[in-house]
Amino acid sequence: MFSQGQLVFAGFFVVAFIFLMIFSYRKDIKLHRKYYKGSLFILVGFIIFILLLFALKTYLHP
Repeated sequence: MFSQGQLVFAGFFVVAFIFLMIFSYRKDIKLHRKYYKGSLFILVGFIIFILLLFALKTYLHP
């Protein structure tokens, strides 16, 4: 399905991408705390809304 070289490249890419994301987040953590205060509540509300829709779909489906 995938060659050995493609799998090695994918592995290095994933590791490098995760490292750069962590580095960028740590660099901007002060800005995140200042401008995105309270965003966790929005995320929790969105997840609850999706779960409610899924529960209604499951309950109403014959």
